[in-house]
Amino acid sequence: MSLAPSISIPGSRFNTLPLAIGLFCLLWSYAFVAGKIGVTHCPPLILLAARFSLAGILILGATLSRGDDWSLSWRDAAIFAVLGIANNALYLGLGYTGLQSVSAGLGGLIVSANPVFTAGLAALLLGEGMTWRKASGLLLGIIGVTLIVWHRLSVGTDSLHGIMFTLASLASIVAGTILFKLLAPKGSLWIGNGVQNLAAGIVLTPVALTFADFHAIDVTPGLIGAFAFLVLGGSILAYWLWFHLLKVCGATAASAYHFLMPPLGMLFAFIVLGEHVEARDLLGVIPVALGIYLVTRPAKSVS
Repeated sequence: MSLAPSISIPGSRFNTLPLAIGLFCLLWSYAFVAGKIGVTHCPPLILLAARFSLAGILILGATLSRGDDWSLSWRDAAIFAVLGIANNALYLGLGYTGLQSVSAGLGGLIVSANPVFTAGLAALLLGEGMTWRKASGLLLGIIGVTLIVWHRLSVGTDSLHGIMFTLASLASIVAGTILFKLLAPKGSLWIGNGVQNLAAGIVLTPVALTFADFHAIDVTPGLIGAFAFLVLGGSILAYWLWFHLLKVCGATAASAYHFLMPPLGMLFAFIVLGEHVEARDLLGVIPVALGIYLVTRPAKSVS
């Protein structure tokens, strides 16, 4: 009998945890490519405000139409709203701003360092433990990302301005991951995801109306397709899977799945966007991968 927990969401069912992990990695990796396409044709704040607002309306609207009970307390709803600001508004607001001058491959790689920083904070705040092995993994992960960022800057592929926004985006999702485990909201993750998206949309809409240029929107089939994927595949399904994995696997282990993002993100960026990938970029993934392995490898049991 399989020990992997089954996963159910409205309208569909995932029978195994590995299937959920694989789907999450594919959706999350491709989201960087869809985001790059989106910000090429639409200012990022407008794109995200529309994306989050529509996703929140769809999720909560589907919940109401099905007659499902509202399973969140006021405390839990407030926590999910705060998480929406960290994991949606800040993480993607900063990340999409960075994507205007950073390649999709590099953006995905920087965010993939999430596990090493999450492990460090989890040791301090969640009591998940820190060993020499985890400390070595943290150092390797930082070295790997630094090597690739340094190389991209030296050859002029990506801008320092965009990289700084992407690093701030990384800090936001690490903070959101720790907050989710620290505050431990109860109730339906499906409804919680709807609250998160709606809260992010409410926060970003006035900012977009104030600072974004609506005349810069270039409605193309590419923008429409990217937006549809970001709403349905990104904000609704991928985020639901992410918080489910956090709940089932813990902050450190769930974050480790981001290890798959650099090669998948670079592959998608190469196939869809034609982004150039150099050997030094791929070599930089090695210390990141080794670092995440050291951070997340279960300790040997002592008999």
